Amino acid sequence: MKGSINIFWFRRDLRLEDNVGLFQALNGSNPVLPIFIFDPNILERLPINDARVTFIHSTLLKINYELKKASRCGIAMFHGTPIAIFKQLIKSYNINSVFTNHDYEPYALDRDIKVETLLKNNGITLETFKDHVIHEKDEIVKRDGSPYLVYTPYMKSWKANFNERDLTYHASKTLISNIIQDTPLPFLSLADIGFKQSHQKIKDYTLTPNLIKNYESTRNFPAKDATSKLGPHLRFGTISVREVTRKAIAEKNETFLQELIWREFFIQILWHFPHTQTKSFKPQYERIEWRNNENEFKAWCEGKTGYPLVDAGMHQLNKTGFMHNRVRMLAGSFLCKHLLVDWRWGEAYFAEKLHDYEMASNIGNWQWVAGCGVDAAPYFRIFNPTTQIEKFDKHLEYIKQWVPDFQELTYPKPIVDHKIARERCLMVYKNAINQ
Repeated sequence: MKGSINIFWFRRDLRLEDNVGLFQALNGSNPVLPIFIFDPNILERLPINDARVTFIHSTLLKINYELKKASRCGIAMFHGTPIAIFKQLIKSYNINSVFTNHDYEPYALDRDIKVETLLKNNGITLETFKDHVIHEKDEIVKRDGSPYLVYTPYMKSWKANFNERDLTYHASKTLISNIIQDTPLPFLSLADIGFKQSHQKIKDYTLTPNLIKNYESTRNFPAKDATSKLGPHLRFGTISVREVTRKAIAEKNETFLQELIWREFFIQILWHFPHTQTKSFKPQYERIEWRNNENEFKAWCEGKTGYPLVDAGMHQLNKTGFMHNRVRMLAGSFLCKHLLVDWRWGEAYFAEKLHDYEMASNIGNWQWVAGCGVDAAPYFRIFNPTTQIEKFDKHLEYIKQWVPDFQELTYPKPIVDHKIARERCLMVYKNAINQ
């Protein structure tokens, strides 16, 4: 058996810079083996040309290159369940500790308990760290210890509890010479894990002072390319949330900072209430009699509802893997309230298509538009898909880009009348919550 090593397990933290768990691993006395596991439990739900898998793989290629440049040894990549892979690693190495960063989704929590039990039974410790958020789990709660269910008081408490130490920079990249000198390590191609290169590309993020400074005045207009595109990069950890927060604070833009806090609000809600992955937070909303018309759902998915702003958003999503946030709210509301299609159908479609899909935010926002979650909009708030154009795409720039035929005879007629749909929705919701 070789000398003792530590392992660092990359997951939602695909970077060498300012990575808390990696920093702690590299600071130890043992050399570190960096690994990434392509988990079939996650991959089997994805299309074979999924852009997110391509993005993860290309990011790992970059990490591998940087590691080899610094230490002549790269990252070990595996395809299998984490339990199976760690059983294999335990046989191959004398492992002292495994280091990784926290993940808060229900599957990840269950996975980590099983991995920790396996390691413990083999005399190995699992060391985990906060890296994905500034405040996690029950760090921001009410005085009685219960979680906040409304965003505004959570946000105020988040800010009141914020300390500059929360943004401590971890110089992990400067320590990568402590990577294990053990070659060759397994490095998998996309084909090795059953995937193909995606034709869609996850865009680089924009985090310029100008974008942050003007964020509040430009973020609601989908024709403007004025959003940061940070979503996938925060999701997969190709940028540190501490770096993003530092820049938001430096530019004194409260709106930009509060969008980061919204993300953490939903992450802690999912952690406290994992049942919201499949059930409405407010149980009475489980009684809604959804119409779930499959033809209307298909029309929504394909951007053929006859409402140009909704259709433009769906075309943008299907073609690019991105949809402007203002349009997401409208498209989601339209599905749940105009068509009375279960929010879980829309959530699953977005989960398949969105490059920046993060379970907590996706579920939180879908339950928000459906009116059944925490801090939800009242059920009687129903966006008007026509007046929203006047507010947010007055000159039809966004619509013309994504639905160029919206004024042609070939463009579909509205699949539902707004007034009739609104009245029907109010009646169905009222009946459900008054039972």
